[in-house]
Amino acid sequence: MYNFTFEIPTRIHFGQGQLKRLRELKESGSEVLLVYGGGSIKRSGLYDDVLKILREAGLGVFELSGVEPNPRIESVRKGVRLCRENGIDMVLAVGGGSVIDCAKVTAAGAKYDGDAWDLVIDPSKITAALPVYAVLTIAATGSEMDSFAVISDLSRNEKWGTGSPLFTPKMSILDPSYTFSVSRRQTAAGTADIMSHTFENYFTTEEGFLQARFCEAVLKTCIHYGPVALKDPENYEARANLMWASSWAINGTLNAGCGVNWCVHPMEHELSAFYDITHGQGLAILTPHWMEYVLSADTVDKFAEYGVNVWDLDPKADKWLNAREAIERTRRFFKDALEIPMTLREVGITTQEKFEIMAEKAAAGCEGCYVPLKKEDIVKIYQAAF
Repeated sequence: MYNFTFEIPTRIHFGQGQLKRLRELKESGSEVLLVYGGGSIKRSGLYDDVLKILREAGLGVFELSGVEPNPRIESVRKGVRLCRENGIDMVLAVGGGSVIDCAKVTAAGAKYDGDAWDLVIDPSKITAALPVYAVLTIAATGSEMDSFAVISDLSRNEKWGTGSPLFTPKMSILDPSYTFSVSRRQTAAGTADIMSHTFENYFTTEEGFLQARFCEAVLKTCIHYGPVALKDPENYEARANLMWASSWAINGTLNAGCGVNWCVHPMEHELSAFYDITHGQGLAILTPHWMEYVLSADTVDKFAEYGVNVWDLDPKADKWLNAREAIERTRRFFKDALEIPMTLREVGITTQEKFEIMAEKAAAGCEGCYVPLKKEDIVKIYQAAF
């Protein structure tokens, strides 16, 4: 392991009935920007519950609603204006990763003199931010407990990740019962997203024995509980385990001292930037093809280890057989157990005309990853997934 500094400052309140902890927002001031998405929190009654607790605590509430999946820079800019015009002291996101990501960049944009897009393309400009709080409603991105955000500018076909310790939520409420109403499609995509975060940490050139075992535990949790949540949406244990796996997949624990740059995520970000597809579905489509493409004499031992420790394959079998079987089981899990579309055509990408430009942009984010990929490599992966 190489040297690292590790800190998770987020205070987590996990379990049913923890929404009352919103009273703790008083620690950061008196004016709150409430950020949420398309209205599901109103249909579920969560919106009314949140407002009641905030108002009983004497907090003033302003709202930024309609945050999109693959959140747009336009929503961030609107949130920044609301913060500046109303003397906002903190930002509260109620929703999934897209809502939380929007809240994070809004919180930093409120403390920045220029355009918020600057903070997306150049994280070094993030020097201050309002405190961020979150109430999580879907297990997927882990944004409730990490320092990253992903924002899109579809006018430029750009989707970029940015990050700062200032983004890390001060407090997050994780009540698994709020995920009972998440659709089958989003539950499946969220599970794939958690697994992809874990894969990006697991497949590394650095030695990290303990971290690898952590990764395997998260993957086995998703493999076990993802299908359970699909069959029984109100199974509390399934939703709780997926929610907690989401947080730990990306909060820094799995890659501390042994992480390398990610590769499948930059490739998928281009799909979302150009075609606005569901992030988790894009990851599930690309991942098995990436695995097949990078399988070689240099990587076969790691893929065989994955097969033995995650898919319970025979450790005495030939390592190449185990590696290939592990990849095939990953594909079948996404397709059969999670019922995720497994080709780009199935999610509406009916032409290969953008593959070259997408691959060129993605290649810039694939330097220093497990197996470095160039533009031509990524084009081939896109083509295999088509």
